[in-house]
Amino acid sequence: MIGWPSPSFPRSSPRAASSLAELAALIDWPEIDRHLVGISAAAKGEPGWPPLALFRALLLATWHDLSDVRLAEALDDRTSFRRFCGFAAHESTPERTTFVRFRRELVRRGLDRVLFEAITRQLEAKGVTVRTGTLVDATLIPSASIRHDGEARWAGHRRRKPTHGYKAHVATDEGAGLIRGVEVTTANVHDAAELERVLPPEPGHVYADSSFAGGPAERVIIGRGGTPRTVQTGIWGRGPEALVRLEAHNAAVRRIEPHRLFRRHYLLRG
Repeated sequence: MIGWPSPSFPRSSPRAASSLAELAALIDWPEIDRHLVGISAAAKGEPGWPPLALFRALLLATWHDLSDVRLAEALDDRTSFRRFCGFAAHESTPERTTFVRFRRELVRRGLDRVLFEAITRQLEAKGVTVRTGTLVDATLIPSASIRHDGEARWAGHRRRKPTHGYKAHVATDEGAGLIRGVEVTTANVHDAAELERVLPPEPGHVYADSSFAGGPAERVIIGRGGTPRTVQTGIWGRGPEALVRLEAHNAAVRRIEPHRLFRRHYLLRG
């Protein structure tokens, strides 16, 4: 994966477990599978897919920065992806819309948070984590159908087309990319509205864009024992020196590239 690693493995291991097969061996899949009993993502006339296979596929999308379209394409031609999800070489694989429906069902049942926590807990038990700070962000998730999804809401943006759908509020470890907290709301909810719910205890330096700057959000971060490292838009004082300080601060925060990183670590991405 380019630009951001999959979960970091413990240095004490005799050999770094970097392949999907080694990663899969660290996870107790039956624990995950028992939460997925009874979930169907099949539309009328389409084949049903094992829920655990779909969940594994969404993990791949998280670790490899894949949209649903790219995920469907990758499953169609990548042997390692097929093997990780449990699809045989001759088997057909799910289409994009299957992942949309499956994701929506996870959210409806409140399983998105449960499964995140289960995966994080298991990997941490194996030493697969490096905690140096926390990244927080909110990512828009387009709805599958404007006409038929009555729960979704519109969100406007100055530089992009309005989006009809939902918003994922996410906190991840800076070092390992493990998800520490997640909440899903309608798209019209402010980016920082769920910060108190997703931010873990003792988050260290907390990196975020300008949506998280200002009093209320920064008070939440400080109250958890963290240090706000948010992009600032106001000028710090007067004169050229103030602008230099502001630009240096924002450059340091942006080196973490939070927007790109968060989208690569959100399981419920559209």
